[in-house]
Amino acid sequence: MAYCTWGLDESSLHYHDEEWGVPIHDDNLQFEYLLLAVMQCGLNWKMVLKKYEILSECFANFDFERIASFDEFDVERILNTTGMIRSRRKIEAIINNARAFIQIREKYGSFSKWLWSFSDGKSISYIGHEKGLIPMSNGLSERITKAMKKEGFKFVGSIMIYSHLQGCGIINDHGDDCHRYHELMSQYPSVRLPCEHEKFSR
Repeated sequence: MAYCTWGLDESSLHYHDEEWGVPIHDDNLQFEYLLLAVMQCGLNWKMVLKKYEILSECFANFDFERIASFDEFDVERILNTTGMIRSRRKIEAIINNARAFIQIREKYGSFSKWLWSFSDGKSISYIGHEKGLIPMSNGLSERITKAMKKEGFKFVGSIMIYSHLQGCGIINDHGDDCHRYHELMSQYPSVRLPCEHEKFSR
């Protein structure tokens, strides 16, 4: 059984096999993934996974409605939590994003519905990605980033959003020698598309 080129320990193995790339249409999970993506910016993803329980405790089990009501007291509480990633900018952005998230739900009925509209409701497998030619961002993540910023989101960029699109299944970036690539392609509505405006690390 082949895997993507991850350094797989127990936590990341579970994430790879059970969560990464699986299409999600649940707003609660979408917000949780976005929150984790904000906290991961500039850090190792494994670190974020290992701090999952602390993050859940600090952010009301990822309940966006409760987080939207957080104030300065909560910011200080989170900053002073043992083991927490101490970044005031990220914490304040997450609170702001919870409020923006609610506004999108009020306008469109569902954040997931709004986000999936960018891919016509299908998981995208970009030609060449299955061979490991995976960018940091692309045209789709840039368009969604601009749309999210217009809706009031903060601390979002095309690289972070590309990562989120991989995580929530809008982009399937498993390798074709990985069992999950074929499972996801066969189980969910999918489309193969040419690459667009891709940016790679230097």
